[in-house]
Amino acid sequence: MKCILMNKNTEILLTEYDSASSTFTKIYEVYNIEYAPYILKNLYNEKDFNDNSFRINLSKWFQGRGIPSWRDKLDILLHRLNIVAPSELLDKSFGLSLSDQYWLKPINTSISYDDINFFDNDFDYTEFLEASLSKNSNSIVNASSLNTPNNTTDGMLRKAWIIENGIRYLLKSGYKNELLQPFNEVLASEICNRLGFDHVEYTLDTYKDTVVSKCPCFITKDTELITCHQIKNNMNRYDSTKDYEEYIKILETHGIVDARIQMENMFILDFLIMNDDRHLNNFGIIRDVNTLKWLKCAPIFDNGQSLNTLYYDENELHISGEGRFFYEVKPFDEIIKIVKNLKRIDIDKLNDLPEWFDNLLHQYQNLTNFSDTRINKLCIILNRQINKLKKLIAEQ
Repeated sequence: MKCILMNKNTEILLTEYDSASSTFTKIYEVYNIEYAPYILKNLYNEKDFNDNSFRINLSKWFQGRGIPSWRDKLDILLHRLNIVAPSELLDKSFGLSLSDQYWLKPINTSISYDDINFFDNDFDYTEFLEASLSKNSNSIVNASSLNTPNNTTDGMLRKAWIIENGIRYLLKSGYKNELLQPFNEVLASEICNRLGFDHVEYTLDTYKDTVVSKCPCFITKDTELITCHQIKNNMNRYDSTKDYEEYIKILETHGIVDARIQMENMFILDFLIMNDDRHLNNFGIIRDVNTLKWLKCAPIFDNGQSLNTLYYDENELHISGEGRFFYEVKPFDEIIKIVKNLKRIDIDKLNDLPEWFDNLLHQYQNLTNFSDTRINKLCIILNRQINKLKKLIAEQ
């Protein structure tokens, strides 16, 4: 398919896209590389824009927008969608997403972004929601129901975009038979609200007796998320502390003057909830797609892999943990040292947080079947982390 890669209504490049392989096989002309995905702009060679490296990275970027091969219960989802592989969905709905404004415009068409984008135009989500989150559904989604931004959702957890009162919300389940992730998201929001951290607000909801987290889309039709992975694609990977400082400097150079504070807030939260999945695609910046101005750090999001979710043993209370600091895995006690001024945190606002979390977990106990013992141990872990942070604040 000969098409134009677009950013809203701005033409970026003319290319050939092969649906069967989900790759771009040829680039005919580059119109405006400044409006290209940030990770591609730095790989562009004006003298040889059709070289293998640029086309391969263009394909990798596009493939990375889709449902990954490690999506939980992917085989069931594919059966219900009546497709063989997630890549079949990539160019459905022109490749549109709710994370950015890029899309593929077939040549010789007069389609406008304003007519098809999912920020302004409603979409049918009911069948994909059923296929993604239902426990027992055998329904097969009709091809007409694949006109949805759910085709371009990355990540491990089962999820689906829905619309309520005109607002786009993302519903996410737990992993496999583990149901703690939605509760961790809500716990993270509660901490951020109490401490004044910029974040995406998560609430709890249920879908057919399954507990899910629910959050509004934090991107608009005029903005996009650029992840740390895209910004720091060429990290030296020898010293994560140096890479962290370079990342902060890049953001400050682009006008995000509070970059260090925002990053520190994220690491404080990760310490408190023992989030072990803060990889480079789980934080970044928000950019205006019209002016290309960097606006701010992205609000804190995606906090579900916390409180030892994947390693929980009913008979064992984990007393330590490791998280991600850029590309390295480090003890949380080491990561927290990156915060220059812990005394700015009013830790007393978290005094009753374990009790609050205990009440929340017990409220949904009939759906999760969490034992009283497990709930108690989770709250003990949370209380321990709060007390450890109190001690660090006093000692700093």
